[in-house]
Amino acid sequence: MGTRVTVQVLRWTVKNAFVFSPVPFGRCHFQPLCIRRFCSSSTRTNVSLQSEQHSGPRPPGEKPAPELSLQSLLDMGFTDTQAEQIYESVSKVRGGGFSKQALSSLTALFGLGLNPSSVLKVLQRCPEIYTVKEAQLQQRIGHLRKVGFVEGSLQRLVVYYPQILTVPVKTLKNVVLFLREKCLFTVQQVSDILRDSPGIVQEDLAQVEYKFQYVYFRMGVKQAEMVKSKLFRFTLDEVRCRHCFLECRGLYQTPDKKGQTFIINPKLDSILKAAQDTFLTDVAKASEEEYSVFQRLMAREWKEEDLQHCSIEADSDDSEEVEEDDEESGGKSGYRKQRKR
Repeated sequence: MGTRVTVQVLRWTVKNAFVFSPVPFGRCHFQPLCIRRFCSSSTRTNVSLQSEQHSGPRPPGEKPAPELSLQSLLDMGFTDTQAEQIYESVSKVRGGGFSKQALSSLTALFGLGLNPSSVLKVLQRCPEIYTVKEAQLQQRIGHLRKVGFVEGSLQRLVVYYPQILTVPVKTLKNVVLFLREKCLFTVQQVSDILRDSPGIVQEDLAQVEYKFQYVYFRMGVKQAEMVKSKLFRFTLDEVRCRHCFLECRGLYQTPDKKGQTFIINPKLDSILKAAQDTFLTDVAKASEEEYSVFQRLMAREWKEEDLQHCSIEADSDDSEEVEEDDEESGGKSGYRKQRKR
């Protein structure tokens, strides 16, 4: 299916490489409203005039670049309904000024091997892809391959989390470097984390580091178990709440320096991935009411900690300002301090 669609896209690209002219829609199953909306000659004239005014006069001999139209979408293999959905969604993205760029984005997605239904799903989940240039898309797809995504897994990643294509290559490199150097994950483990928890590329790395350190030092869990449990899909509050609840009930113990405990700790996988009912019944051995009260108490305690942390930071900022004022006052005040000693 992917090969047939790619061939259709290539044929359409070759056919429109030298000249592009609007094709009248004569399909009988289009409603008259759609025909009036998309095929009106006055509308095409206004669009072309606005385009020329915006981009300036074209040099002599230069052919107009192909623009998005219902017929071009149909030639790519979309159904009538899919073509209308894409056409309307492009017009809504930042005022509809990305019709030409949308074609190159679609070409890049088809070049990845996606079928029309998958392309539509990607664009519905992340319309920002319309605004990404084709060269940037190709660069980001190429870097994902370098990270370890092969054919099949790469396509599943893009369909599951298309926002990955809006992330600059530099940001992705920083995340990979952070996981390798700060958290000491292996190359394969980093690839697994990006596959299972791709949202990590848009998170604050300071918060990611704190979550990792909490699970590594406070819970005594190693990297392999973190990857298996898909740790980075869960928020820090979710992890802390379940862990502290087990700890308060005597069901979890921080390992000593040798990694030993007096009790057998439940696996991180069973703590995080289990539904709340299963977690309370099989792991915590507690009622839902007990856990609900504990959650409220923990939320209040964390809020107080955050307020204390903010006040400490404010006090440190004030002290730094005082020190800067002393330095700016010149050498006389410093000399007097030395004389008093």
